[in-house]
Amino acid sequence: MVAGEAILSRAATIDRSENVRSNAARSRVESTHDVLEQLVREHSRLVYRIAYAVLRRHHDAEDTTQETFLRVLRYRSKLTAVEDQKTWLARIAWRVAVDRSKRHGRMREIPMDDPDAPPSAEVASSEAPADETVQGAQMGAVLEKLIAALPEKLRQPIILSTIEEMSPREVAAILRINEAAVRSRVFRARQILKEKLAERIDRK
Repeated sequence: MVAGEAILSRAATIDRSENVRSNAARSRVESTHDVLEQLVREHSRLVYRIAYAVLRRHHDAEDTTQETFLRVLRYRSKLTAVEDQKTWLARIAWRVAVDRSKRHGRMREIPMDDPDAPPSAEVASSEAPADETVQGAQMGAVLEKLIAALPEKLRQPIILSTIEEMSPREVAAILRINEAAVRSRVFRARQILKEKLAERIDRK
């Protein structure tokens, strides 16, 4: 990913610019850079997916991915002490994406019964027949709208657990709540989505 490559380039530049006098210090810098490189290689896609799940725009998700790794770079001296680096990184990505979304006013809750709420402007391409593609896009837009209308405490875990396929433990660590709360909120969110979808189908 372009953002990940940019971060690795930035890290290398910073490391070269630092005056590393002792072998021990040089070894620590090399070790930290290796950990950062591994994070970018293994988890840049995860960071992007989390950002896109919140922001729903490719450009914004790319920018958020780069900003996430810039924050990691800023605290690179602590990298080797982080036990669960994937969850730690996911938590940073989520926080950066949510902060960016709030700055741009994209996290507002849409009333579920608002027929004028705009659907997503980005629909993935497909090789399916045109009518199936349109129907799938329409259903995806409806689901996206319903998820966006959920209360924040229900919306956040359903996005991470269902869309991003994270475990309750990982979601709990990112949102800083316990696993029981994650399961309860995801269950409630699914109930609401199921009810709202049934209502829409019945009206047609």
